[in-house]
Amino acid sequence: MELHEGLHQFFQDKLEKSVLDGTMLKAHCPFCLAHGRKEAGTLVVFLNRASYFTGYFRCLNRCVPSGFAPHFARLAGIDPASVPGHEPDRSPYVSDEEWPLANINQDVLKFQNSLTTKVTEYFAAMGVGSDVLSELQIGFNGRYIVYPYFQDNGCSYAARCQAPEHGGAQTWYGNETYSEGPFRLFNLADINHCEDGTLFLVEGEENLLCLCALGFAGAAVPNATDLDSLHVRRFEQLQTLFLVMANTPESEAAARRFAARVGFKVRLFSWGPSRPRGFNLADLARLDGEAFQAEVMQLVKDSRAFSPFATPGREYDLFQENMRHQQSEQYQAMQSGLTAFDQALGGIHGINIMGGAPKAGKSCFSIQLATEMARHQVPVIYYDFENGRQKILQRTLSRLSRLAVEQFNEPLVAEEQRRYDEGQQQLRSMLDYFRVVNDRSLTPELMRRHVDFLRHETHHDDVVVVIDSLHKLPFKDFSERRTGIDAWLRQLESIRDEMQVAFLVISELNRQDGGRYDGVPHMGLFKGSGDIEYTADNAMVFLPDWDAVDSPPGNERVNSLWLVASREQSPGLVGKYQLDFPYWGFKEVENVSL
Repeated sequence: MELHEGLHQFFQDKLEKSVLDGTMLKAHCPFCLAHGRKEAGTLVVFLNRASYFTGYFRCLNRCVPSGFAPHFARLAGIDPASVPGHEPDRSPYVSDEEWPLANINQDVLKFQNSLTTKVTEYFAAMGVGSDVLSELQIGFNGRYIVYPYFQDNGCSYAARCQAPEHGGAQTWYGNETYSEGPFRLFNLADINHCEDGTLFLVEGEENLLCLCALGFAGAAVPNATDLDSLHVRRFEQLQTLFLVMANTPESEAAARRFAARVGFKVRLFSWGPSRPRGFNLADLARLDGEAFQAEVMQLVKDSRAFSPFATPGREYDLFQENMRHQQSEQYQAMQSGLTAFDQALGGIHGINIMGGAPKAGKSCFSIQLATEMARHQVPVIYYDFENGRQKILQRTLSRLSRLAVEQFNEPLVAEEQRRYDEGQQQLRSMLDYFRVVNDRSLTPELMRRHVDFLRHETHHDDVVVVIDSLHKLPFKDFSERRTGIDAWLRQLESIRDEMQVAFLVISELNRQDGGRYDGVPHMGLFKGSGDIEYTADNAMVFLPDWDAVDSPPGNERVNSLWLVASREQSPGLVGKYQLDFPYWGFKEVENVSL
């Protein structure tokens, strides 16, 4: 293991006759004699560069509080500038509290001297010896164990009192003002001792004592909810802060709230599913005894960083999950059914925006794509602000049955009736995977709920959302149309990434010179948003090859679909599509010269 060379040199220079044992430096403690010990004990310094505790020193005699190099320099009267990593402009946390003259320091001493055998045995069952109790000035008042809360000025104004049995009654002693809010922080002096190092912040004083018995430094709050009232500036000088809460959802939620305020130096202990509700460090110490230290070190190793990023292991697992997902039948099934379209785009994935001239058939084309996917059991939500649910379903039935809509209200011959019945059956089966929404108060959150519902209802992770059209999505103010469109595009990106949703979005086009919509397809044709260029995974233009003024008969109308921008595919002509009149669909024209 690699040593931290700077800290190694610092401690080696300051400790006479020090000896390196692996990554641990050992020497006679320079503080023991000055602090009333009869002889110098051993002072150890941890120097493993990869450890959270690099630079942590402790006297095995417990003559002085443990800590990191800046604390050692203060104890030894060494110029702080000689400490590796010293920041001369650092501003330490200073409380602006005006402390009262009256305190309970003398009471704390009296309670310390009143410890009983029963109380010491209670702590001994957790591996906590009398040296730890003395160091943290734990006492007994005849009924309760007394945990004194010393403040920044070194005085105690209040103490928490806990009955000496697991989960026993509790109360506070002393000045009530200092038993509330940010003053509910036990052993806060260790925060300064751990400057530039690592500290444990624990729920429950006896849990902290268990860590202190192992030689760690830390502070405690009585309950996890007390974290909400702590000043986060207290923790700015730490490198790492381990949060060790009881095994409850409430405590974990409080820890996350606190971590969000402190920042990414926080690491959270996780108890795992096998531990009962409320399980804590004292329970672990009672249960595991001699194995307690090894268990704690494993918890340290397994602690989770409060980070905006997934862990590297999780990141790799997600990558593999997505690879498997892209190879799944569900993902591969997201095809339009039009050969050239699917070859050019690889199916319907990501955000696909298709612009078209008025009356060019873009709604008809999108309805066909949406219903064909739903017919092949791909869940589709169709947000319609153009045609109405009845027209969409009637036109779909017309395409499926090969009957004009006008024929639905006329007597049918036998063959027509057969096609009509088959079309009705296909439509009914398709509706298990197809939902039409006409809600003009649609919001992104409502869209998310719709997607969640259809995923749950169909047992499919992948959903296709069709929006007809982008420019008719609800905006707060008509005058804010452009900013509203851009805001919706940002939301579609978020939904795509969070929920594995593919989009087909219909867009309007800008008129060209002379009020026409033809010409060379390009991104500038899209109306009302500059963000389409950056949002769309595929941007397409659906242009008629026929003259809108002198339009040919329905079945002679052919449109060209152009891919004008794509993240993955090559732009160009996707295909030509002939209107399948009067059945409200398009047929792909084969053998198109590209």
